[in-house]
This record gives sequence, C-alpha cells and structure tokens, in this order.
Amino acid sequence: MHRLRDDQLGQATAEYALVMLAAAAVALTLIVWATTSGVLPEFFSAVIRKVTSIANGTPLG
Repeated sequence: MHRLRDDQLGQATAEYALVMLAAAAVALTLIVWATTSGVLPEFFSAVIRKVTSIANGTPLG
C-alpha cells in the first residue's frame, strides 16, 4: 500500500475538504433549482397520487 509521507498528510486533508465543498455546492445548486422551478412540489404530488392510487387498488400504469 502507498503510504503518505508526513508532509503530504495536510495536502490529502485539503483535497478532501475541497471535494466536500464541491459536493456541497452541487447539492445547494440542485436544492435551489428544485425549489425555484416548482419541480419538487410537483414531484411529491405525483408520488402521493401514485401511492394513494395503489392503496385504493388502482393498477399501476
């Protein structure tokens, strides 16, 4: 296995931190888009309609 030298440990930590920041930025962008575009409420309404139709015995499709 490849082991990091002591002087590279901080670099690996910084890389992980940058990856986490990038992932958070992507997640925030998706959340903002979903809430401002109206897609999210429509999606949840479709899920609720599908669940209630299945509960009422209506076939899928």
